[in-house]
Amino acid sequence: MPNINELTLAKELIKFPSVTPKDAGAIGFLAKQLKRLGFNCKILEFKDKNKKSKPIKNIYARLGKRSPNLCYAGHTDVVPPGNFKDWTVNPFKPTIKKNHLIGRGANDMKSSIACFVAAVGKFLKKRKKFNGSISFLITGDEEGLAINGTKKVVDYLKKINERIDFCIVGEPTNPNRLGEMIKIGRRGSISGTIMILGSQGHVAYPHLSNNPINTLVKICKKLNEQKLDRGNKNFQPSNLEFTSINVDNKATNVIPAVAKAQFNVRFNNLHTSSSLKKKINTVVKNLSKRSKCKFKIDYHVSGESFLTKPDKTIYMAKKIIRKITKVKPVFSTTGGTSDARFIRKISPCLEFGLVNKTMHKIDECVSLKDLKNLTKIYLNILEDYFK
Repeated sequence: MPNINELTLAKELIKFPSVTPKDAGAIGFLAKQLKRLGFNCKILEFKDKNKKSKPIKNIYARLGKRSPNLCYAGHTDVVPPGNFKDWTVNPFKPTIKKNHLIGRGANDMKSSIACFVAAVGKFLKKRKKFNGSISFLITGDEEGLAINGTKKVVDYLKKINERIDFCIVGEPTNPNRLGEMIKIGRRGSISGTIMILGSQGHVAYPHLSNNPINTLVKICKKLNEQKLDRGNKNFQPSNLEFTSINVDNKATNVIPAVAKAQFNVRFNNLHTSSSLKKKINTVVKNLSKRSKCKFKIDYHVSGESFLTKPDKTIYMAKKIIRKITKVKPVFSTTGGTSDARFIRKISPCLEFGLVNKTMHKIDECVSLKDLKNLTKIYLNILEDYFK
């Protein structure tokens, strides 16, 4: 059994400039490492026919044929590094400084993948035979549109009747210290664009036109004041946030014909995307009707809210995390969306990874101590799960 070191593997993965949607060789490299451990690897490339999206490489790898199947999910794609000159190192030439590994993806989330692969290697050295299977579901489309990534892999696994009994998503979940937080759910996310259509005219004769800006401002005010809920024991309150207001008009003496606003709602399990659409549509429709304006709303649903009820596997992981980090983890549903929103359709899951303080930032980094401890945590989970 080959000896795989988490730090060495993390460095190798960071070297690939796999900025979404570019793979840059990262998936193929990872497949080689997993094949060395005996995994049967299938590289799945998807392209959406109806959208202008790039083809995305993903991998599903499995070792063993028996149940239960414990899966690890993650992504090799990273966000753009920004200006290289702002970094103290080349973001794709991983460097160690002050006991930290620096590079794009060091935190989110190539190092976590390296830790789980290393943990599997150590586990197989101790247990060449075990009662069950280990699998990896790795995508190259988590930071981007997420159209041709985990969503399509999940559809593929459903089609071939592949069963996953539990999934660990390796996203960086801890705000400040390793061990603080386990994610057991996520809020849903829905984005929208409201378009109000009035009628153009001269500002000196406002009675001869219908200014859509006035109607849009009233709609924004009403939706902003309308509190969606107070939250519950598992989720914070849902929130609608306007992200832009656009009027394509450079003339100061012309009343425009069209005004647009963009918004996003992060919502808890007291709502669904459908129920929120109805609420928003009602407000827009009523205020547009009063102002004698026409309207159009386009929605994009990134995912529904979900909650994984803590079971013996989740409590087992919590106990291990506390034992190794000396920190008592809390269950949480905070933060943005993750690929767990797709995986939960076929398997219960938890999210646990590194400290997320530097994710997407200049000089993204991870402490070498955390790398070792995360590998220990993953190894202990494997050992307990397959007892």
